[in-house]
Formats: sequence, structure tokens, C-alpha cells
Amino acid sequence: MGLFGSKDKTDTTTATPGAVNPDLAALTGDYTIDPSHTTLGFVARHAMVTNVKGGFQDFSGSLHLDGADPSQSTASFDVKMDSIDTGSADRDGHLKSADFFKTDEFPTMTFRSTKAEALGGDDYRITGDLTILGTTRQLSIDLEFNGAAKDPFGNERVGFEGKAEILRSEWGLTWNAALETGGVLVSDKIKLNFDISAIKNAG
Repeated sequence: MGLFGSKDKTDTTTATPGAVNPDLAALTGDYTIDPSHTTLGFVARHAMVTNVKGGFQDFSGSLHLDGADPSQSTASFDVKMDSIDTGSADRDGHLKSADFFKTDEFPTMTFRSTKAEALGGDDYRITGDLTILGTTRQLSIDLEFNGAAKDPFGNERVGFEGKAEILRSEWGLTWNAALETGGVLVSDKIKLNFDISAIKNAG
């Protein structure tokens, strides 16, 4: 997914979009997302006055990173919707119900990339198909490459963080309740946050 081009932080030259550091070609390969060190989170506005944060606890994913040509990199995620966690069992139950995610009928949310772009420096954008409730729409995620390292167990890791915004109504998530003071209970706009660690596959 094009997570390359990490520049020297002391370099004051202007980054050229699409430029790749050839020293990072060794990162090219296939990676598996490490769920124990990865967070897939979201933030929704509640009652017009506060934010409710949540995430998913059960998911899998894979990356293909191309150090020579970041545009050839790809990403794939599968998220078990029944694993949603907002810190409130009652709220989680409502989110799993027919009012929201209908997890009995649509147990999985998926993302499949269709395009990757190097924006310059450590910044990238990946675009793909996000499917929720059987509806597929385009999603673009802005990413920052956090670096690569070998952990104490010999695993070669890459890390990045990303963010995006969606309108949940575009995926058929339209349930809401009006407030006496005006406005609605749950915002249409949802902020997505990603903190990803991936391990390079052997071979």
C-alpha cells in the first residue's frame, strides 16, 4: 500500500510526490496484520455535545508493499462486526441490532484497495472498496508511514497510522433519534482511525 519513502527528519528539501527511497526496497513483500498490536477505531458525535469512541476486536488483514513502485501496493481487511466495542454492553448490543449493523445478516465488513498513491515524504493515500451491510462504496484513507523494525522475536514489522471520514448514511446506516433541543442523537459523520502493525511473511 505504498508505505515507503520515509525521509530523513533533518532533510529540509521539499519532498517530491511519488519519490521513493531506494534504500527501503528491502521492505517490498507481503505482510500480515498483527491484531494484537493494531487498532481499528471510530469516533461518532453523540447528542451533539460529546464524542463516543469505539473499535473492533476481531479482524484480519494483509498488505502487499512495493518499494520500487508504491502505486502497486495493496491492502485487504476483514472485520467481524460482532466484535464491536464501545465500552458499553447496551450500546454495543444496539449497534449489532437491526437498527445499525444487522450482524446476524451481515457478519463481516470488508475493505479491498483499488489504488495507492505516494504523496511525498511519509504521506500516502490508499483508496478502495468498503463494504458494510452489503453496500460497497469508495473510501480513501490518508496514511503516515511510522517506520520499519525487527522485533525481539525476529519479525520484520512495518507500522503506519491513518485516518478517514465517512457518512454512515451512504452505507445504509440511517437510524437516528431527534433531540428535544434540536439535532439528532448520532452524527452522520464518522471519523475512522487506524494504528497498524504488520509482520512480513516468511519467504
